[in-house]
Amino acid sequence: MAGTIADLIVATLRASGVRRVYGLPGDSLNGFTDALRRDGTVAWGHVRHEEAAAFAAAGEAGTTGRLAVCAGSCGPGNLHLVNGLFDAQRSRVPVLAIAAHIPQEEIGSGYFQETHPQELFRECSVYCELASIPEQVPWLLQTAMRHAVEREGVAVLVVPGGLFPAESPKGAQPRPVFRSASRTIPDDASLDRAARVLNAARRVTILAGAGCADAHDEAVALADTLKAPMVHSLRGKEYLEHDNPYDVGLTGLIGYSSGYRAMEHCDALLMLGTDFPYREFYPENASVVQVDVRGEHIGRRVPVDVPLVGTVRDTAQALLPLLERRTDDSFARTMTGHYQRVRARLDGLAQAKPSESPLHPQHIAATIDRLATTDAAFTADVGTPTVWAARYLRMNGQRRLIGSFNHGSMANALPQAVGIQAAHPGRQVVALAGDGGLAMLLGELLTLRQLDLPVKVVVFSNSALSFVELEMKAAGVVNYGTGLQNPDFAEQARAAGLFAARVERAGDLEDALRAAFAHDGPALVDVLTQRQELSLPPKLTYEQLKGFTLFATRTILNGRGDEIVELARTNLRQLSRD
Repeated sequence: MAGTIADLIVATLRASGVRRVYGLPGDSLNGFTDALRRDGTVAWGHVRHEEAAAFAAAGEAGTTGRLAVCAGSCGPGNLHLVNGLFDAQRSRVPVLAIAAHIPQEEIGSGYFQETHPQELFRECSVYCELASIPEQVPWLLQTAMRHAVEREGVAVLVVPGGLFPAESPKGAQPRPVFRSASRTIPDDASLDRAARVLNAARRVTILAGAGCADAHDEAVALADTLKAPMVHSLRGKEYLEHDNPYDVGLTGLIGYSSGYRAMEHCDALLMLGTDFPYREFYPENASVVQVDVRGEHIGRRVPVDVPLVGTVRDTAQALLPLLERRTDDSFARTMTGHYQRVRARLDGLAQAKPSESPLHPQHIAATIDRLATTDAAFTADVGTPTVWAARYLRMNGQRRLIGSFNHGSMANALPQAVGIQAAHPGRQVVALAGDGGLAMLLGELLTLRQLDLPVKVVVFSNSALSFVELEMKAAGVVNYGTGLQNPDFAEQARAAGLFAARVERAGDLEDALRAAFAHDGPALVDVLTQRQELSLPPKLTYEQLKGFTLFATRTILNGRGDEIVELARTNLRQLSRD
């Protein structure tokens, strides 16, 4: 193939189904971006911050399942990619990062903007290597892409800027890279042991996660056979919540009491494709069967009696014939009945009077859910927007919910929405943004306008890092350093060329959302939101109760008793808890 190293890279990406590269230009990337210009079929997704480029690639990969690509120039340029790459790696989505480097002859000299990206990105990648000569690039590129798609993670290819315009090696050809199809199933002896444990148990609960992405029917079939209530993780919500009569919601810090009780009262726990991290929410005396295609992840949260290494779909199909079908569904009925009561109470909290101001966040999230399309893709900022998305956005098998659910980074919602919308131009994409998260990468509003992406951004504007404040309350710490002096985000959005509306009363919310959703272009709705709304976990420990008491006492002693009054007034309606 004639041409440059950069031409070969672009041709390989194109042959592998890549249609855009997210990034910011820079002198060490000039050879690469010029190759994109000449090619004309792989778009340059020009963002305003490299962190947003990595998040956008993660958002695209998370909704398509295909390789997505971001790029950064040498030194501080590609260094900015690191947070978004950590998120992609921990979310297990295939992303290739092209990290430009300083001239190869200057490496090790303390040259201008010198870093060592092959070392810096090692922790957040499944593959990270430096190309030193042109002949390496075709093989390293293939290897990096293969690692990303097969291991579902981040691969980083470090290329000195001087290599991009170098002549492509003689005979080098662009060879496409796609993920191979395979089946992974546990051995028969392991399946038999698992069946014996589950058949002997009186009360089985299923905890299921994102590993069930293609196994909804199999997971529900297991629940039906075992008459087992199913708790889903946050990342499993979009795959398991719909068409599931055994669903009892989430457990964990942002979960429901019904999910917690279903885990607490079981004597056998079947874990399907989940790495749910919070050990204090696991049952203490239950037998555990865990299914995960990554054998090294089995047993790292809770002791496991029977490890089953395999994909959930294939393992479930092999396990089902070995299970005794139950007729006693009393445990499942009790737990699902509990969930229905919890659901009714949560839905009640989402009701609002037209004059209410500021708005309760439950009402905002529930209204978004009601007005969004049946195949909408949602993103949610870390913190309270994730809480309200988890509790009020209903999944139906077509909708998607993407967030920084494992890495837990602020400012993810807007740039992830950029990547999702770019990959799905005809789909409604709604970002549930916190005011702190939006402000952190506020420049990406300009990206929406520049790339003409019709993302709808809804800002939960409560003038605080409110989830951090909740953590402080639970720890008995007086809130400090969490207040935000916000601008009118709607005015800022208009200045950036977006359709925008500001909502201060509940009665105005629906009209503003309808107008934004109907607008043919990017739109932002800035909603004045209650600051003191509590999102309590399903299990309150003694230490947390003690912390809330200390928080109240110390806050009053510091002359801020008005905050306690506001806290009580805002949350009085939540006193009825299951």
